[in-house]
Amino acid sequence: MFTTDSTPLVADVYSADCGSREIFGHVTSKWAVLVLAALAPGTQRWAELRRRIGGISEKMLAQTLRTLEEDGFVHREAHPVIPPRVDYSLTPLGAELAERLLPVVDWIEEHAVPLLAAREARQR
Repeated sequence: MFTTDSTPLVADVYSADCGSREIFGHVTSKWAVLVLAALAPGTQRWAELRRRIGGISEKMLAQTLRTLEEDGFVHREAHPVIPPRVDYSLTPLGAELAERLLPVVDWIEEHAVPLLAAREARQR
């Protein structure tokens, strides 16, 4: 990476003023993780994503897809047909990130019972 004056840019997500911190925040939101995981198997249409990701509002899905597209993780392809058709897929960067996030998603699903039990015990 380079800045505008060709000085090498060192990314540091621990630094409050580093742009990588903002991207880190984008990709670690619950909705972004779920969108990336849902797109990992392949191209999806809007309605397919909405059905797959329970509880996400239309506004939040649109915002999450837009942010992930702006950050270079998601590709949006609008087809000039009637009715309109838009496909979403992962870019190579998005596929690489999803590959790293899927084990976390799987781990959470595998450990949901003890995790939820620990939470419940703590709230008593």
